[in-house]
Amino acid sequence: MIKTVLWDFDGVILDSMKVRDWGFVKIFKDYDKELIDQLLVFHRKNGGLSRYVKIRYFFEELLGESITEKIVQEYAAKFSVLMRKELTNPKNLILDSIKFIENNYENYNFHIVSGSDQEELRFLCKELKIKKYFKSINGSPTQKNILVQDVINKNNYKMEETCLIGDSVNDFDAAVKNNISFYAYNSIYLKDNSIGTYIKELSNYKFE
Repeated sequence: MIKTVLWDFDGVILDSMKVRDWGFVKIFKDYDKELIDQLLVFHRKNGGLSRYVKIRYFFEELLGESITEKIVQEYAAKFSVLMRKELTNPKNLILDSIKFIENNYENYNFHIVSGSDQEELRFLCKELKIKKYFKSINGSPTQKNILVQDVINKNNYKMEETCLIGDSVNDFDAAVKNNISFYAYNSIYLKDNSIGTYIKELSNYKFE
């Protein structure tokens, strides 16, 4: 029986992909459009990875340039300013999952484990008035599989009673590495490739 649910954030709780696309275009506006388009492809395929990884990917893999941690942090800070401004609109919340969370937060242990920047994530959850539903809100730069491991260990959760809900292969990998169940949501790719147990509608879902 599932007692603990670990939630990805982007694409599962908040419909943010288009806004984050826009954010990457904005911070890299001085670079070649074709390279930015390649970054967006990488970004969409790897929704569970942090912006820090994606910024490094842009410079090291696409531009073929080395980049210091200081520069990575500067670009990440610019990105965060844009996200804090654009993502606090409640219209971006995914109502299907929000309904489930509102109705069940007292029945399960809910935690967020996300590739989004942790401080930004906590800010957004507070502004969107959903912070109260989660026992902890965890994000990057710590890798997702480590976030999952930390939540399980700190709370002495049983792995067989814990699951992760996500919309990317990175989420699936984090669940596998921690030997917990994975439920796929809001992802045609995960559904078509039978990755995890697919949830078509969350609002009235019952965990086995």
